[in-house]
Amino acid sequence: MSVEGGTRAIVAALLANTCIAITKFGAFALTGSTSMLSEAVHSVADSGNQLLLLLGGRRSRRVADDHHQFGYGRVRYVYAFVVSIVLFCVGGLFSVYEGWHKVSAPESVSNPTVAFGVLGIAIVLEAFSFRTALIEANRSRGRTSLVRFVRDARQPELPVILLEDAGALVGLVLAFLGVTLAVITGDGRWDGVGALAIGCLLLMIAVLLAIEMSSMLVGESAVPEQTAAIAAALEAEPLVRRVIHLRTLHTGPEEILVAAKIAVEHADTADDIARAIDAAEIRVREAVPEVRWIYLEPDIDRGAGSPTTTG
Repeated sequence: MSVEGGTRAIVAALLANTCIAITKFGAFALTGSTSMLSEAVHSVADSGNQLLLLLGGRRSRRVADDHHQFGYGRVRYVYAFVVSIVLFCVGGLFSVYEGWHKVSAPESVSNPTVAFGVLGIAIVLEAFSFRTALIEANRSRGRTSLVRFVRDARQPELPVILLEDAGALVGLVLAFLGVTLAVITGDGRWDGVGALAIGCLLLMIAVLLAIEMSSMLVGESAVPEQTAAIAAALEAEPLVRRVIHLRTLHTGPEEILVAAKIAVEHADTADDIARAIDAAEIRVREAVPEVRWIYLEPDIDRGAGSPTTTG
């Protein structure tokens, strides 16, 4: 997944959500619909989240220093985790509160035509944003399902945007249903039920994002396909008998640290081993361009009883 692709998706989502938030607040002022207010706050939260992702991407490009010798790449995970908290607190909890308030003290929806028109515009704009994120995701996920892509992606931006946009589209449908039922039945509590449903949806998405981002913050290994390619590249070097064990770690979304113990023959000289290590490093970087740091420890091959390769 390219950084440029993630940035395009963020910018598209930011423009869409800013326009949507303005129209939703206008519709709330005219209709008094709690579902519209919940959706407006949701769009404001999403717009703020996109700004946070852009800021995190910018700060992650700082040059490594003595305090952060592996660079600042994981700053993007920090900002993505903050996004999940913002979505939980500002979007989800606010919508649940407003929905419960409207159910407890229902009010009729005025000017429903305005609400339906704004919801229709919002659906079109959100669909545009979601389409942009989906196109960028499809360029890198290959045959991987979207669910696995979101779970396995080490770059936080596109999974966050995909979940936000998908949640926004479902939320708009829930708002549409809430307003429709409130108008048809004359019971304003349906509007509150719509806001409650939107809030619960946002809470679930926020929790899912928090779980994924916290795992990245703790430190995740390269995906299995990359780990296998690294091991194969190491063992392709003639002097490397086998990989005794292998450890990988993402120090940033596009940066991988590799540490491995490789088996060599007892008769190999230090000069031969040094040249083999240099050649193996070149092979690894050609196989997996995201690998930035490589630490190889040679050891005498003591047979298949030694620890095997792991990710």
